[in-house]
Amino acid sequence: MLINPPTDPGSSGAGSNDEPEDKKAQESSTLEEPYIWVPPKMSSLERLHRIKYMIQSRGCVPLQDFLDQLEISQATFKRDLEYLRNRLNADIKYDRFMGGYCFDKPKQDKKVELPGLWFTEKEATALVLMQHLLSQMDKGGLIGPHIAPLTSIIDGILGQDETPGKELRKRLKVFGASTRTSSLESFEEIGGALLKRHRLQITHYSRSNDKETEREISPQRLIFYKGNWYLDAYCHLRDDLRSFSVDGIRSVAIVYKKCTEVSDKQLNEYFSESYGIFSGPVTQRVKLKFTPTRARWISNEVWHPEQVTSFDKDGNYLMEFGYNQDPELIMDIMKHGSAVEVLAPAALRTKVKNEFAKALNQY
Repeated sequence: MLINPPTDPGSSGAGSNDEPEDKKAQESSTLEEPYIWVPPKMSSLERLHRIKYMIQSRGCVPLQDFLDQLEISQATFKRDLEYLRNRLNADIKYDRFMGGYCFDKPKQDKKVELPGLWFTEKEATALVLMQHLLSQMDKGGLIGPHIAPLTSIIDGILGQDETPGKELRKRLKVFGASTRTSSLESFEEIGGALLKRHRLQITHYSRSNDKETEREISPQRLIFYKGNWYLDAYCHLRDDLRSFSVDGIRSVAIVYKKCTEVSDKQLNEYFSESYGIFSGPVTQRVKLKFTPTRARWISNEVWHPEQVTSFDKDGNYLMEFGYNQDPELIMDIMKHGSAVEVLAPAALRTKVKNEFAKALNQY
């Protein structure tokens, strides 16, 4: 005789009244057992994670096991199950023959893995802030389209909790200065070549001489510097390392040749030892003196990873580091006006003095 298997106890036919989700502490009248410790209430995010982990580790889990281990009511479990299915695309089904819940067979349009459930509530909140910070920094619009799908997933994870992602984003603002727009298509091609280690054929526009050049390069790494993107690469035209502004790359095509690999040590020596984006081996050292007032801000800034700093007896702030080319350095020095003085080298001091004189002549 065939007995009909049980129906899904987590379906809409289940009772709708919530039961208490935690047990009340019961005090004992005996001195030996003054009270029974009650564990803190589990957050909704942790509960979703536990449901997913129980099914993953055991394959099929009866309803009563969820209720006992999570210490929740059947109505609460039903709400969690609907949330997992509808908001996080979890293919969780009730297997009537096995008498429990399991993951359905993966389908092409859905994901069995529940994104984000490996995070605690605090970690998920930090993820919201990090995702929003990246999108706000990237005013050029290169990263935004790629991380936008994360927004709905993160909001889904935090949707049941007291601090939703939308509220956090509303209270975080980042203003990017002097950010330039770039081609999303170029950015995607560059990213693919970096990952697969292919060469690139690029047409690059140089603002310094107002010219375009065709180059074959071996991309090494992408740099986000002062609100803009740069590509460090080995240039086969110049047979040397070069840094290219991504917004200056007018066209890009993958060349199916193996990249010329450059070690991290070589890259750091070439690009990091000198100042800013005008890289190259250090050939000179600059020494700057900031007024005591300006030192309140500058003393907490890092202009160069190997800068040497100190205060003199009058409270002036001294900064010294190596550089190769000076265009960007001069611009940064001039931003501080009379609050900074170039002590060395003499040639740089003269250049800054002449630039201030030219600016004054315009007024």
